Amino acid sequence: MRIAVFCPNLIGDTVIATPTFRALRRGFPGSTISAIIKPHVAPTLDGTAWFDDRVLYHHRASSAEQQSLPVLRRLGREGFDLAILLPNSFRSALMARLAGIPRRLGYERHGRAILLTDVLHHPFDDEGRRLPTPIVETYLKLARHLGCPVESTRLELATTEGDEAAADRAWAELGLEPGRPVVCLNTGGAFGPAKNWPTEHFAALARQLVAESGAAVLVLCGPGERDNARAIVAASAHERVVSLASQELGIGLTKACVRRASLLVTTDSGPRHFAAAFNTPVITLFGPTHIAWTRTGHPLAWHLKHPVPCGPCQRPTCPEGHHNCMRDLTPESVYQIAHRIVMTPAA
Repeated sequence: MRIAVFCPNLIGDTVIATPTFRALRRGFPGSTISAIIKPHVAPTLDGTAWFDDRVLYHHRASSAEQQSLPVLRRLGREGFDLAILLPNSFRSALMARLAGIPRRLGYERHGRAILLTDVLHHPFDDEGRRLPTPIVETYLKLARHLGCPVESTRLELATTEGDEAAADRAWAELGLEPGRPVVCLNTGGAFGPAKNWPTEHFAALARQLVAESGAAVLVLCGPGERDNARAIVAASAHERVVSLASQELGIGLTKACVRRASLLVTTDSGPRHFAAAFNTPVITLFGPTHIAWTRTGHPLAWHLKHPVPCGPCQRPTCPEGHHNCMRDLTPESVYQIAHRIVMTPAA
């Protein structure tokens, strides 16, 4: 059997899907399983072995061969027997249907049920609203539908030799001392600015960590977040607060940094789930998003939020304009937990 797995569109959701990938591999040990995945998301799975092949696809890809028509032709040529659709988009279901894949499994969303042969449904409350259900279980329901054995909900990732070498270079160039605890800070997220914790809060937390806990602080960043990372370092004004802003950035480097960190403090964004996959302690700062959607059962996870009457709104920008859900979540409250998790008092 040839199976096409349409992977989630976001990095974090792809990590959350790893228990499903593991279950599919266990359930179809002799089959060829291909990942249909966005080019910028694909490095998330580097070093793992669930897929026999990857088909890089984005309808707006810079590379012509990764755009819709060439990918559709490739899917048709390869003669897949089954498509498993983790994204809820109409486009993913249409691609599977136009590729002539005879069996197509996914959730009924956005009017796409007519394109599917195996239709699953999300739970709704009495008022017709989707019930907050952990995405990890939502994805696993697809594997269970196919009779695949589900080992656990444990997230899983790997790093490559290149990833670890990049982290070794960063550690050396940034003066991170062997044996000293390193706390990683992650500020970004594709969802929108409503998830952001203020730069001055990150800087205050960093100052307290290095001054009172003896840790070093490494500010992570993506290509579009270099300026913010530099601003946190500048506002912290301490030699043991450094950032990746001057490094050659990539998902692999971020994975390797999170894997070796003593603690990750992060907004509700993709690297949060790197911590779960590598069993790294993590404090996640929640504001506009509902915690229930992304619970993974990570035993070393702490979820912090400041309750507000208007939240969680699930909006990418604050509809009220005050952003109190994140602004009123204080650096001191985060530090108190960080210190208890992995820090020892400075001598």
